[in-house]
Amino acid sequence: MPVALELLAPARNKDIGIAAIDCGADAVYIAGPDFGAREAAGNPFGDIALLTDYAHRFGAKVYLTLNTIIYEEELEKARQCVFGAVEAGCDALIIQDLGILKMSIPPIELHASTQCNIRTPEQARWLASLGFRKLVLARELSLEQIRGIAEAVPECELECFIHGALCVCYSGQCYLSQYLTGRSANRGSCIQACRSLYDVQDASGKVLLPNKAVLSLKDLSLLDRLEQLAGAGATSFKIEGRLKNISYVRNIVRAYSDALDSIVKNSGGRYTRSSWGTPEGGFTPNPTATFNRGYTSYFIDGKRGKWNSRDYAKGIGEPVGRVSDILSSGNGTTVFRLSLYPELSTPVSNGDGLCFIGRKGKIYGMRANSVKNGCEISCLMPEETSARLVKGREIFRSFNQEMESSLNHNLPSRLIPAELTLSCAEEGGWVLRASTVEGLELQRHFNAEPARERAKAEAGLKASLSRKSGLFTFTLTGLPEDGLLPFLPSSAANALRREMAVELEDMLYDRMDTAREEADMTESIPWEKIDHSRLVRPEQVTQLNCANSLAKEVYAAVGIEAAPAYELDGSGRVELMRCKYCLRYEMGICPKQSGNRVRKASPLYLVNNGRPVMATFDCFRCEMVIKPANP
Repeated sequence: MPVALELLAPARNKDIGIAAIDCGADAVYIAGPDFGAREAAGNPFGDIALLTDYAHRFGAKVYLTLNTIIYEEELEKARQCVFGAVEAGCDALIIQDLGILKMSIPPIELHASTQCNIRTPEQARWLASLGFRKLVLARELSLEQIRGIAEAVPECELECFIHGALCVCYSGQCYLSQYLTGRSANRGSCIQACRSLYDVQDASGKVLLPNKAVLSLKDLSLLDRLEQLAGAGATSFKIEGRLKNISYVRNIVRAYSDALDSIVKNSGGRYTRSSWGTPEGGFTPNPTATFNRGYTSYFIDGKRGKWNSRDYAKGIGEPVGRVSDILSSGNGTTVFRLSLYPELSTPVSNGDGLCFIGRKGKIYGMRANSVKNGCEISCLMPEETSARLVKGREIFRSFNQEMESSLNHNLPSRLIPAELTLSCAEEGGWVLRASTVEGLELQRHFNAEPARERAKAEAGLKASLSRKSGLFTFTLTGLPEDGLLPFLPSSAANALRREMAVELEDMLYDRMDTAREEADMTESIPWEKIDHSRLVRPEQVTQLNCANSLAKEVYAAVGIEAAPAYELDGSGRVELMRCKYCLRYEMGICPKQSGNRVRKASPLYLVNNGRPVMATFDCFRCEMVIKPANP
C-alpha cells in the first residue's frame, strides 16, 4: 500500500480554510469558539460545519485545535466544545491538555499538539500509550531525530512543521509572556516577547548588543526537504499561520502542494496524497514574494546555523536590489535607481511596498508611486526616510502588488479526475461509464445513430467529453477497439457530461450524509479504552502544564504527582524558555566555537524597558535557557 502524504494548512476562518482546500491542502486546522492556542482566531461551529462539508467533497479533513491548557472551572465548557466539533463534522482534535482523555465525549480521533513538547522517543511513547493517533513533533528536530521517533512509535502518524514562523522556545514550555505580563502562551494569549528588542548585557552590566531582536528567528522553509521528511517517517506536513491572511495561505499551500504532487508522481507508487482532486490553473506560487522574515531550514540537518532574523522581527519581504543612484530628492518625493537582483518573482511595479533597514536596525517603509524602465522608482517619503536612503542600501519588497492581485483574482480550481469509458450496450445503444480514484462509479445508457466516420466521431467525442464540469475533470480513456461509434452532437455530449458531473457530486454529498448519520455520537471516555497495562511513564516530570484535576489523574496513573501549571502557581522555580537556538553561538562567542571545553558558559542578561531576564547556557545539551534574572 502506498503511504498517504498529507499537506496540513492553517485556517484563521472558514473562507481561508476553503481557499487552502482549493489550493491543494489535504487537511486544514482551525479553532472553535474557545481553547485554541491563537485567541484572535476563534470560529463559530456553524462556520466550521460549512468548511467540513466543503473539505469532505475532496476527501480532505478538518482538525479542530483545542490545544490550550484548561482550568478546572472550564472542563465542562471544553467538553461541550468537543461535542460541537463532532457535530460540525471535524475529523480530529489537536489537544494539549490530557484532562480531555478523562472526559465523557463522543468518539473522535485525538492528535497530540506540539504543545505537548514532543521531541524525544520517550515522550512519543508516553503519548502513544495514551492512545493518540498522531503526534505533532517539535520544530527543532533533525531528520535523524524524527526517524528515531518514528521507529519508537510505529503505531502513530508523525506530523512535522514545514513552513512559517518559528518560536524560539520548545513549544508548550514557554512562560516568558506569562512571566512578563500575565498573558499565557499556553492559553493562546502570547505577547510574542521573542519578537521584542533587547539590550544584551554581561554580568557587569556592559552592553554587548544594543536594542536588538535577539530572540527572533527567521521563518522555517522546508520546501525542498519534503521527500527526506517522508523518508524519515513523517506523513503530515504542517504549515504554520492561523493568523495569516488568505493570500499568504493560498501562495504557500499551492507551492507545497505542487512539490508534494511532484514527489508522488516520481515515487514509483511509494506515495500518494491523502485527499483527491488537484488545483488547476490560476496563479504561479512564489513563497519569497509573500510575508517572511527570511528563511531557514533550522535544525533539519542536525547542524547549527545563523537562525536569527537579524535586526528586524517583522517581515520585510523579498530582496529586490541595491540603490545605485539617488536621482532627485525634495518636496517629499525621492527618485532613485536600483541595481536589480536577477531572480525577482515579478518586476517592481507601481503600488509595490518597499523598505530598507537603517544603520540601527530600524525599518523604513515607502511605496512605489511610479516605476520607469523597471528600475527608476519615485516614492513619496518623509525627510527622515529620504536622508537614510543612500547608495548601496539594500531594498526589500514587503508588498508585491502584481503578486497580490494574482493571488486574489487568478485563482485555481480544484478538480477531481474522472475517467470515462464508452462501450456498446448488450441491449442496444451505448453505455458511458465514469469512475474516480475515490471509488465513485456511475453509468449512463443512451441511444444514438452510428457515425459514418470513426475517426471524426472519435475526435468529436474526445473534444466534448474530455472537459471540466462541476467538481470534476473528465478524460475519455476507453472506446470500443473497433467497429462503429455513436454519432453524438457536441451539444448532446456536453449535456451528458454535465449530467454525470451533477450525479457524481450528489453521490459525494450522499456519502458525507451517510458518514454523518453513521457517526456514533454515544458518549465515551477515551481513558477507559486505553490498555493501562501498557502505559509508559514519561521522561518529563516537571513543567507539565497541569491545570485541572483530570489531567492530574492521568499523570497520577503512572506515579507522577503533577505540580500546578505555572499559570496557576508562579511561585515555583521554572525555566521561562529552553531553546535549541543559542545567543552565544549567534554572537560568535560560543565556547565550543573557540575550542574551549568548558561545560557551561557564563550567563548573559536580556533587558527590555528596564526589566531583565537571564540567559544561561546548558553547553552539555547545547541549549539556551531563559530564567528570571532575580528568582
